[in-house]
Amino acid sequence: MTTKPRALRPGDRLGLAAPSGSLKDPAQADRAAEALRRLGFEVEIGEGCRHAYGYLAGSDERRAADLNAFFADDAIAGIVCLKGGYGTPRILDAIDYGLAARRPKVFVGYSDITAIHLALHRRSGLATFHGPMGVSDVLLEGEEYSTRSWLDALTRAEPLGCVENPPGAPGLKALVPGKARGELLGGNLSLVAGTIGTPYAIDARGKILFLEDIGERPYRIDRMLTQLRLAGVFDDCAGVVLGDWNDCGPEEGKASLELEAIFRDVIAPAGKPTVFGLKAGHCNPTATLPFGVRAELDADEPGLAFTESALSGWID
Repeated sequence: MTTKPRALRPGDRLGLAAPSGSLKDPAQADRAAEALRRLGFEVEIGEGCRHAYGYLAGSDERRAADLNAFFADDAIAGIVCLKGGYGTPRILDAIDYGLAARRPKVFVGYSDITAIHLALHRRSGLATFHGPMGVSDVLLEGEEYSTRSWLDALTRAEPLGCVENPPGAPGLKALVPGKARGELLGGNLSLVAGTIGTPYAIDARGKILFLEDIGERPYRIDRMLTQLRLAGVFDDCAGVVLGDWNDCGPEEGKASLELEAIFRDVIAPAGKPTVFGLKAGHCNPTATLPFGVRAELDADEPGLAFTESALSGWID
């Protein structure tokens, strides 16, 4: 059964956590906090947001401790990850999943944060949110679509309904026809593939699988999708939604397959309803997607709609 956090409301205090990579400029943490304050929230900046241990935002112990402290603090209504990068797989066995289940809170991030999404779903049953983080430019003033999608997902205690691409963007396209129902789960392909074989790997049985990535060449996407195929992920899932693939074209002058050909070769043979072209992931603008709640995928008249809220109502 899915554990649902309380919907955020204006004035709530958010914890800004850095469970992944370090900042090039520590002042970015203050700018991220200010962006969240402009949206109407109070912000507490986690200690690790200004730490650096090479490419990590502090030691593994520091980063896990910040996350656990925010889950434990009753004054914190939600946790917003500062940025992605690399590092979350190193702390998966240090997160207090029992605490997260007992004190469910909004948790939002994407990219490297995918590993925590998968682990929280598997170990605590917590509904989480794949969406912009503290340093994401899409939360700056003027980015109406991304900000509205983010706020709707984190503050509305009712199903979000149909996810529409931004005005002017192409609609979803069908790869494999059909309809599917199930909880949406997934995230960044590199992290979904990287956790296969661990206790935190995705349990795709009956799920609608969402995948996206950035900066990966087609042959590497082929390799990771093939890993998921060989692990039975596409056989287990109910359907597939493919998001944005920013900067994932071939290297100039090198022979390559197009991404759509790879999707057809590797994903389509499982016969599960599949669409591609959802503007979610490493793109601007981008949609915020709740993970761990029921959705309906229509690959005949391509669309994705949430039929269950990821949030509980306010309790005064």
